[in-house]
Amino acid sequence: MDRIVGIDYGRKRTGIAVSDPLCIFASPLETVEGAKLVQWLKAYAARERIVRFVVGYPMNLDNRPSEAARDVDLFLKQLEKAFPDVPVTREDERFTSVLAHRAMIDGGMKKSDRRDKASVDKISAAIILQGFLDRQANNK
Repeated sequence: MDRIVGIDYGRKRTGIAVSDPLCIFASPLETVEGAKLVQWLKAYAARERIVRFVVGYPMNLDNRPSEAARDVDLFLKQLEKAFPDVPVTREDERFTSVLAHRAMIDGGMKKSDRRDKASVDKISAAIILQGFLDRQANNK
């Protein structure tokens, strides 16, 4: 089945989300240690066909890349080397952590569970991916 993978990259840990086979909905999938990310993605690609990566790209309010964008740029080079045939889309990730916390509150998640940064990361990845999927659907 075709999948689009959303990535909220971080040096320590990275949130991963995945689309449904019809590429309509994004779901949080996993949080992976930064150093093991490419290896994890390769293992996932052995089970599912990845047709695109959507990577959150950190931007400032003035629409310029933030300092954290350098880390993402290095990761993008690794990703493109490991998956040369899979297109990569950079998606503005401003405010995704705030939206992730709001989603956890609205979903009734306990306060102690909302402190788990791994949950925030994978929900942020789903928000990044869902934004991309929604825009694609509106452009059809």
